[in-house]
Amino acid sequence: MRMMQCAVALLLLVVVKQGRCGNEFEQSYRIETEEPGAHDVAGRPISFEQQIKPILEQRCVVCHSCYDAPCQLKLTAPEGLARGASKAKVYDGERLTPAVHTRLFMDAQTTEQWRQLGFFPVLNDAPVGSQAPDKPNLLAAMLALKREQLFPVSGKLPDSFKFELDRDLECPKPEEFDAFRAQHPDWGMPYGFPGLSGQQRRLVNAWIEQGAKMESRPEPDAQTQRLIAVWEDFLNQPGLKHRLTARYLYEHLFLGHLYFEQAAANRFFTLVRSKTAPGEALQEIVTDLPYQNPGVERVYYRLKPVTETIVDKTHFVYALSDSRLEKIRRWFIDAPYTVDALPGYAEKRATNPFLTYAAIPVDARYRFLLDEAAYFIAGFIKGPVCRGQIALNAIQDRFWVMFVSPDFDYSGRGSQFLANHSEILSLPAAEGENISSLGWYDYDTLAQQYLQDKENFVAAVLQARQRGLDETDIWDGDRSNRNAALTVFRHFDSATVVKGFVGSVPKTAWVIDYPLLERLHYLLVAGFDVYGTLWHQLATRKYMDYLRMDGENNFLRFMPARQREAIHAIWYAGILPEMSKLMAQPLFGIQQESGVKYRSQGHQAEFLHKVARRLDRAAGAGDAINGCLFADCSTHRLQDIAPGVLQPLRQLTAISGTPLQTLPETAFLRIKADDEGQDDSVFTLLVDRDLKNLSTLFVEDLRHNPKRDKLTVVSGFLGSYPNVFFYVAQRDLPKFVADLAACNSDRQREAFYAAYAIRRTHPHFWAYFDWFNQRYQRQAGLEAGLFDLNRYDNR
Repeated sequence: MRMMQCAVALLLLVVVKQGRCGNEFEQSYRIETEEPGAHDVAGRPISFEQQIKPILEQRCVVCHSCYDAPCQLKLTAPEGLARGASKAKVYDGERLTPAVHTRLFMDAQTTEQWRQLGFFPVLNDAPVGSQAPDKPNLLAAMLALKREQLFPVSGKLPDSFKFELDRDLECPKPEEFDAFRAQHPDWGMPYGFPGLSGQQRRLVNAWIEQGAKMESRPEPDAQTQRLIAVWEDFLNQPGLKHRLTARYLYEHLFLGHLYFEQAAANRFFTLVRSKTAPGEALQEIVTDLPYQNPGVERVYYRLKPVTETIVDKTHFVYALSDSRLEKIRRWFIDAPYTVDALPGYAEKRATNPFLTYAAIPVDARYRFLLDEAAYFIAGFIKGPVCRGQIALNAIQDRFWVMFVSPDFDYSGRGSQFLANHSEILSLPAAEGENISSLGWYDYDTLAQQYLQDKENFVAAVLQARQRGLDETDIWDGDRSNRNAALTVFRHFDSATVVKGFVGSVPKTAWVIDYPLLERLHYLLVAGFDVYGTLWHQLATRKYMDYLRMDGENNFLRFMPARQREAIHAIWYAGILPEMSKLMAQPLFGIQQESGVKYRSQGHQAEFLHKVARRLDRAAGAGDAINGCLFADCSTHRLQDIAPGVLQPLRQLTAISGTPLQTLPETAFLRIKADDEGQDDSVFTLLVDRDLKNLSTLFVEDLRHNPKRDKLTVVSGFLGSYPNVFFYVAQRDLPKFVADLAACNSDRQREAFYAAYAIRRTHPHFWAYFDWFNQRYQRQAGLEAGLFDLNRYDNR
C-alpha cells in the first residue's frame, strides 16, 4: 500500500511549462498525497463560521450565488445550504406564465417550506446517523467525486465539460447521484476547476459528520444599534410628508447594501417594509415588487442586517450618514409643499412614480437621485438580476453618462410638464404579466408622443431664455460630486458603472434628465421581475430602446443642428426604417441650434472635452493610459503605475480589430514586478465591441463589426465576472503586447493562452484567484465583493 502511495505521488508530480508565444518559466506543482493521519481533524469540533464558511466562500460561493447559482444552490448563507437545490429554472426566456418566486430569506422561511417548493437537500435533513444509505449527502458526494478523477493540469478542458450560461443543468437529487456519477464521472465539485485541498475536504467532511451545525450570528454592536434607531425613527414619523418620503426612499433603496459611515466596517443592511414598528421583532412584508400593496394599514420601514457573503455582482453600496440625513430632511421635509393624502397601491398608479410622488417637488427627487447617481445606475446593472442580456442588449459596449443640471427649469414648468404626461410615461410594469407583443405598438406610439411633447417643452424653455443648450446646462456635481460623470461598460450580459470618464472618447454618450433617470430605475430595478414571462422581458427590452434613445437625443441637442443626423446615422448604421419609426426618424431638436461654441469639426469629442473641463475632477483624475481629457494627464497618477509599464499598456490600447478576438469581454492582467521589493500590479482589459446599431433583440453577431473593436485598459479592477486571468512578468510585458497584436489565427491564439493565461486547469488556479480577490478587497474596501467564476472561459 505504501509503495502504491509513493507511485501515485510520483505520477502526480507535474511541471507546467509556459512559453512558446511569451516568456518561459517553470512552476512545480505537487498534488497533496493522502498520508494516514495527516492533519487529522477527527474528534475536534468544527466551527462553521471559522473553518467551513471561508472554504465555501473561496471555492463554492464564487459560482453558487444570486439567481444564476447552478441548480439554485445558493451558498452565500447557511440558509442556502439548508434550502438545498432545485431542478426549476430561474432564467427561462420561453416561459409564458410567471415562475414561482424562490428568493432566499423571502419566499419561504423553513426547510419544510422549501421542500414544498421543490427544493431537495444537499445536506442531510435527517438527524446524524439516520440517513438512508441509498441517499448520500450531496455536498460530500460531489466533493468526493472530484477526487475520484484525475483533473488535467494544463490546456483546455475537454468538450465533456459544458460552460455555456444557457446550458441544460444536471441537478441530481440524492437518490439520483449514482446515475449522475456514472454518466458524468468528471463533474465533481468545484465544477471545471481544480478540487479542494485535502485539508479543506477533510474539514468539510468532519463538519458534515458532526451534524453540519451552524452558529447563530452576532447582533449589531451598541453603536450600530443607535444609528439604526436614528434612521428608523426618521423613516417612521407619523406625518404624511414623512410617510410619503419614506415610501419614496424605500422604493429606491430597497435593493442596495446600506452601511453607516460612523459604525464598524463590513456591516451592511437592506431597507425593508415591516408589519412591526421599530423596537419590535421585524416581520418583513414580502411582495414580488417593492411598490405592490403591502396588505397592512400601516407600513414600517426597518433596516435588516445583511447576513449573506458579499459577492461583487450584487453588491452596490449606499452610505447612511449625518450629512445624508440632513440633505434628505432639507429636500423632502423642509421643502415648502404639502401632502394632502397618501397615494394608494393600485397597479396603474403604483407603477408610475410620476403619479405616486407628484406631491414631492421634482427638484427634491432629482437632487436625491443625482447625489448618488452611480448607485442608481448600478441598480439596473447589479440589482434585480445577475444576467441581463435582454436589457443590456440595448446599450453600446462603452459610453459616457452626464446629467442635465437640476437648475434647468425642473422646479417650475418641468413639474407641470411631468404631471401632464404622467400617463404617457407609464412603464410596462403597469400592464403586469398581461402585456404581449401587441403592446409594443402602443409603447411605440406613447414613446413618440412623449418625445414630441418633450421637444416642444424644451424648445419653449430655450426660446424663453433665448439661447441653446451648452455645457453649462450639464450638472457639474457642485464641483466636487464624482457622480456627475459616469462610464458604463457592457460585458455582453453583465455591465459595470464607474465614476469618471474612463477610456478614449466613446462612440455614444447619454445626457440623463430626471424623467429618464426615474424611468430607468422603475423599468429595470423596481419594476423588473426575473421570474416574469417572456412578454415581460421582451417589453422591458423594447422600453429600454426608448430610454436609450431619449438619453442619446438629449446628447444630440448639444451638437450643431446640421450635424445631428450624420452623428445619429453612425450610431444606427444599416438599420431598416420599417423596424422602428423612432430609430429611423428620431426627434433630436433638429430646429433648435446648440449654444455650444465649437472650434473644430470633431464636435462630439470637443463637447465631451468641454464637459470634462467644466466638471474638473468630478470627471475623473484623468486617463493616462487610454487617452487624456486633461492637460496634466501625462504626469497625473503615474505614481500608481510602475516604471516600464505605462508605455506597453498604451501600446496595448492601440491594438484594434481582429487580434482582439483573442481576448474575452473582461480579463484581469497581473504584472509581476521586476523588483522583488515592489508589489505586483493589476489592470483590467476590456474589449469594446463595435455594434453597428442596437436595432434587434437577438443575433448580435450580425450587428457586430469586429474590425472596429477597441481595447480599454483600466488600472485596478473593473467588472464582477472575469473571463480570464493573465500573468506576465513586467520585463515580458512588451512581448505580451506584441504577441497579442500578432494573434490572427487559432494556432496563434492557442499559443498566446498557453504562454500567459491562468487556465481552469492551472494547478495553482486557486492561488491566483485568491490573490485577485484579496487585492480587490484592498483596493475597493467596502465596495468590494467576491468575483464570480460562472463566466470564466475555457480557452
